[in-house]
Amino acid sequence: MRAVPRWTLLSSGTAPVLLIGGWAVAGALEGDGYDPARETISALAASGAAGSWVMTGAFLGLGVCHLVTAWGLRAARPAGRLALAAGGVVALVVALFPVPLSGGSIRHGSAAVAGFALLALWPMLAAAPGGPVPWALRPVPAVAVTTVMTLGAGWFLVATELHGAAGVAERFVTCLQALWPLVVVGSCLSYRYRPRADAVSRP
Repeated sequence: MRAVPRWTLLSSGTAPVLLIGGWAVAGALEGDGYDPARETISALAASGAAGSWVMTGAFLGLGVCHLVTAWGLRAARPAGRLALAAGGVVALVVALFPVPLSGGSIRHGSAAVAGFALLALWPMLAAAPGGPVPWALRPVPAVAVTTVMTLGAGWFLVATELHGAAGVAERFVTCLQALWPLVVVGSCLSYRYRPRADAVSRP
């Protein structure tokens, strides 16, 4: 297993801080006219919104963090690293194509759906099927977190269609997706690789 550099703690740890801090500050700038339980995070970055510059900057920073983390997460399988990096690129696209203050945007919506899918799939794609690996890269926890993220994305889509608590659902999913790279990095850095018994016994 290839070592994971310690600087990945900075990129993976900064991602959730930027996301959560971004929507908190942008929401405060927006004032009472914004309902975080029902309205999406993207609405905070909409063209003309009071805190659009904050949320747009948070999306851009989040994308860069995912790209850097994917680059350094050498213990993960290449398919998972690629999906995480692609999710970072999508976050940049989301920032560059904000929604209007009223109505929707096909480009923004398509990018958001792609981002949800990529960041939900990367834990499962990054998992190693066998051998001694950090716990977060083992199939069971990886599949479990992918399942939770997928169900959360489904909750968000249903809540959006029914005009329900879409903001709560989106924050749940995006927060989990932003935190999981940090969990994986932490598990890799704390892991102590032990050679297999048959490899040790070889002359």
